[in-house]
Amino acid sequence: MTNIASALSDMAERQPDALAIAAPPRSGAAPDDYVRWSYRELNEASDRIARGLPKFGVERGTRTVVMVKPGLNLFALTFGLFKLGAVPIMIDPGIGARNLGVCLRESEPEAFIGIPQAQLARKILGWGRETIRSVVTVGWGRRTLKKVMAAGDSGGPIAATRADEVAAILFTSGSTGVPKGVVYRHGHFAAQVEAIRKLYDIRPGEVDLPTFPLFGLFDPALGMTTIVPDMDPTRPARVDPRRILPAMKAFGVTNMFGSPALLDTVGRYGERIPGLKRVISAGAPVPIPVMERFLALLDDDARIVTPYGATESLPVCSIGSDEIFGNEGIQGKTLAGKGVCVGRPLPEVELKIAAISDEVESEIRELPPGETGEVVVRSAMTTDTYFNRDRATALAKIPDENGRVAHRMGDLGFLDEKGRLWFCGRKSQRVVTESETLYTVPCELVFNAHPAVRRSALVEVKGRPVICVETEKGAKLNLAELRERALSQSHTAGIETFLVHRGFPVDIRHNAKIRREELREWAAGRLK
Repeated sequence: MTNIASALSDMAERQPDALAIAAPPRSGAAPDDYVRWSYRELNEASDRIARGLPKFGVERGTRTVVMVKPGLNLFALTFGLFKLGAVPIMIDPGIGARNLGVCLRESEPEAFIGIPQAQLARKILGWGRETIRSVVTVGWGRRTLKKVMAAGDSGGPIAATRADEVAAILFTSGSTGVPKGVVYRHGHFAAQVEAIRKLYDIRPGEVDLPTFPLFGLFDPALGMTTIVPDMDPTRPARVDPRRILPAMKAFGVTNMFGSPALLDTVGRYGERIPGLKRVISAGAPVPIPVMERFLALLDDDARIVTPYGATESLPVCSIGSDEIFGNEGIQGKTLAGKGVCVGRPLPEVELKIAAISDEVESEIRELPPGETGEVVVRSAMTTDTYFNRDRATALAKIPDENGRVAHRMGDLGFLDEKGRLWFCGRKSQRVVTESETLYTVPCELVFNAHPAVRRSALVEVKGRPVICVETEKGAKLNLAELRERALSQSHTAGIETFLVHRGFPVDIRHNAKIRREELREWAAGRLK
């Protein structure tokens, strides 16, 4: 038996009265007013949900959409569904209504649990009309979560799920296309928890502020207290530091998960954060200036760590600010456009660099160290299929003769002489000209080092490489200086066209993943 929810039950036995989760009852609430549950209370609430849901048509194996705001109910619901053996479907609302509809149609949900606004959208937009047969509302209504909990009781057994049994369907961000439903099995979650625990030496009693809700769901299994941040998790760049910093200090937060966009906003605010010893940032590369600015707010022994991975396989690699700013020369190589160093693969991860291909591959055509190709990984954390996306599965997965599955990350990179992976951008966004192939990240880093440049993006217009630039607020930029920078590095010397954009279209969840397809269309219009 492997059921990820058993980790919560174990923690409730080991530290029943320890604080498991605290959440603001409303935006702007003072830390003293946060609603709090102990591990015993969270465990009992999830027990009641697991025992009550079958009376409302949700049983083991039922695919169940969960659209609930971050907080106590989300945690209790998710672990209740795991205990029951049902399959929660998690979709980030930040992907937009159109993509939400596609995801809900593909995942064929049989139940829908959501807040009243989500239920209204479901009715108006027809989400899951053909498949949903059970509905529960978190709030007012006829079939509510409160009634589910009243119908159940605590102390029931956890479903004896197998390691290979489907635990959840988690959708990718869709930053380079329509989001895909990644099939997670209980064994994947169990392996992730253990890998994260060992990688970052996380110990029971730590306090976490997860600004991306899905990562907060690891906290109970790791024995960490969760402090739900007072913010809109779909728009991290718009976080108000005055809403999250008081809670961090009041609860003694030691660990924070945040996207580079959130670190940028909080770093610019400039208020010190004593006691925070570990910042985990993922979703996109963390720019050197953002990391330096945020580190200045922390205690001397604190560090920022950047795990590399994807929804399909996480974590794969990791590196800390101590190594980036150490004596390895990583910072200088990054600013010169070598790529972004994301560290060494975890001991549990088998990582190879394969020849670049846009076709289905039956084997890994491995490249030697130093050569850029596609990152391919295999581990106990690596998922093996997408739900109802056979073509995408065939393109991304490479099974071996023993039935083990390797995942093609869709990312480009190379391994250096010390076995570290350098990230060079997405495979689908490389620019192929008549004379060479250009990779987004190595090219953009050269121009991002200019003090007036906030970020840049390499796109292709009719076979020509173009650098689009977004400047820092109020900064003036002479494009001739960018041309000089291009000539300073061999891999950017052939770039001659530069365009200034007022504000890049970005993935709102990370606010760092540039929507290059939209930017390419804009550039094409400007160059007509």
